[in-house]
Amino acid sequence: MKKLISFLFFSMLMIASLFADDYVITVSAPLGAPALSLATLAEKNPQQYTFLSAETITAEFANNNADFIIAPLNAGAKLFKMGKSQYKLAAVVCWGNLYFASQKKNFKLKDIQKSGITLFGENTINSSIALSVLEKNKIKPKSVHYLAGAANTQNLLLSDSNSIVLTAEPSLSAAKMKNKNIKSYSLNELYKKATGFDGYTQAGLFVRAKTIEEHPESVKDYLKQAKESVEKCTLDVAAVAKAGVSLGLFPNEKIITEALPQCAIRYMSALNARKQIETTANIDILQFGGALPSDDFYFSE
Repeated sequence: MKKLISFLFFSMLMIASLFADDYVITVSAPLGAPALSLATLAEKNPQQYTFLSAETITAEFANNNADFIIAPLNAGAKLFKMGKSQYKLAAVVCWGNLYFASQKKNFKLKDIQKSGITLFGENTINSSIALSVLEKNKIKPKSVHYLAGAANTQNLLLSDSNSIVLTAEPSLSAAKMKNKNIKSYSLNELYKKATGFDGYTQAGLFVRAKTIEEHPESVKDYLKQAKESVEKCTLDVAAVAKAGVSLGLFPNEKIITEALPQCAIRYMSALNARKQIETTANIDILQFGGALPSDDFYFSE
């Protein structure tokens, strides 16, 4: 009798797990460094992944179709606070891929005090953090100019030998391949001096509330897979580079191989990252909707 009960119990568990596995997770992510965090997963099942331009991420939250979305953390927090997103933060996966760069001979950060700097995205969290860390490290730019996006500052970096710009990886590594005179300084190093933290909370992995409610085991299983994928960005760069090219995220493996160690991709659950999220938010609270994220913004298994 005991054996029969044990057999039935085991059978029920097996059936439950089969049903959980039947659900197909879908994921949306912006092109660029954040997409590399899940590249080895996406390579196995590309039909489950959609890679978007950064400009369409807000609409992706509103569509409420994908089970998971990788997005700028401040955007996800702001939309959630405004009631325009049903996605909770599951984990932080990108911790800042921004760099100050120039072709100037013997370029040093203090040159910004004489020459000024060109940032991308006026009134964005990236520009706010850049100016904040410069100020806290006692570097006052002579002037500050803005261009629309990182691609624009990247073009300026390559075309103007006297410019000092804020740019991002992996594009920076691609630029250095074209011009060996380019020298860069990590924004994260200045951020650490200012805050004590290894990078700011740049991009997060968000999970749809409906999926949490209806497919909790699938969510739990996917987060384990996502963590393993993120860890490969450090432990198996070659595999990530291969996957990134296979998915069409970048033109060649060399760029990814060079850039990946500079992209600060690592996995930390939302609750464990909360203090760091709030530190980032307090630099420009308006970019987070005017207040720190509430308790229900954070997903907890």
